Amino acid sequence: MNHVIEAEKVGMSSERLAQVGAYLDRAVENDRLPGVIALAARRGKVVHHSLHGKMDIEAGRQMQADAIFRIYSMTKPVVSLALMMLHDEGRLMLHDPVSRYIPSFGKTKVYSHISDRRLRCVEQDPPMTVFHLLTHTAGLTYGNDTWHPVDVLFQEAAAKNEFFRRDMNLADLVEHLAGLPLRFQPGSDWNYGVATDVVGYLVQLIAEMPLADFLQERIFAPLGMVDTDFYVPPHDVHRLAAEYGVGADGAPSLLDSPTVGLGDARAPTACPSGGGGLASTTADYLRFASMLLNGGELDGARLVSPLTIKRMATNAVPREWLPLRLGVERYGYGFGLGFRVMVDYGRANGYSSPGEFGWAGAASTYFVIDPAEDLLILLMTQMWTEEPHRPRSIVPNLVYQAINESYAS
Repeated sequence: MNHVIEAEKVGMSSERLAQVGAYLDRAVENDRLPGVIALAARRGKVVHHSLHGKMDIEAGRQMQADAIFRIYSMTKPVVSLALMMLHDEGRLMLHDPVSRYIPSFGKTKVYSHISDRRLRCVEQDPPMTVFHLLTHTAGLTYGNDTWHPVDVLFQEAAAKNEFFRRDMNLADLVEHLAGLPLRFQPGSDWNYGVATDVVGYLVQLIAEMPLADFLQERIFAPLGMVDTDFYVPPHDVHRLAAEYGVGADGAPSLLDSPTVGLGDARAPTACPSGGGGLASTTADYLRFASMLLNGGELDGARLVSPLTIKRMATNAVPREWLPLRLGVERYGYGFGLGFRVMVDYGRANGYSSPGEFGWAGAASTYFVIDPAEDLLILLMTQMWTEEPHRPRSIVPNLVYQAINESYAS
């Protein structure tokens, strides 16, 4: 982990920045939340790095700097970047039909309506493209809406354990997804779903190597991300933070590792989820985020061009669709090629800048990249819902409010 410098050296107030630690100390008091790591860096220098609470409440283990977290959907920016690396090599185009690489998606139907108690579908028009996958406009879903017939089909398949089993082949998963109808015609709406899992399979097909191997060779090794993988090996299991939900009393309730989302990270997987399968550390994801903020390069390792990062972090959905259903940070954001993107700062849920981008994970991990302020913020914890606690909303505000250029030297 980089050395923490005096905040005033990069135009921030140490006194005001101390509110981050004070707030998180209160948040984890009496184990009201599981442990948290917060980090902020400006102009390439870490100005805040603090550890709070316990990484395992039941065992009484205090949070450790090298704790491993399931980052869930913070996997998506990594896998989206992997596909853009192949794009930069001329191996695909954004508006290529997905069926060019995965023929079964050429046969995928689109939900139309219900009649005679039957689900009616039509042909794709236009065909689903790579662009639709990266922007979550492909019509794919996570099955979160109980009222939508397509989501119900997804829920029924998930209940039968037909998705994301660690003993199933990634190709079989994607073929199964292609067999379900789309919620809407590609490009006609935005819906968060399994699109990035399909992106991961595209990486595997186009690169002609397993997704996990591509990420290791082309992203993790060059960036020095030594603890990021789809699997936590036995010698590192003691560093894996426990995962929690919210109990009936609002307190953290331990989740059973083998049954938690996407299976047990302590077991190898044949079905790496490009949408949410990675485990990582604060130090590793800091290096990934620093590369993004630095325009695709870190410590001499260039993964993509600055224009690639700019393209990925540019809003790609129509403004009339806003606000998107992005959870706690939905107001003011559009979506690019793998990231949320701030497009309407006046409606934001706190401090930001036009062009700020990042994403979150299901267990409340979170990151912010703000090129205008040359700022990144990283929050690592393991709780599947924040409510009524909101550290991933509040911590970024506490970092931003410490910016004061009069201190810059």
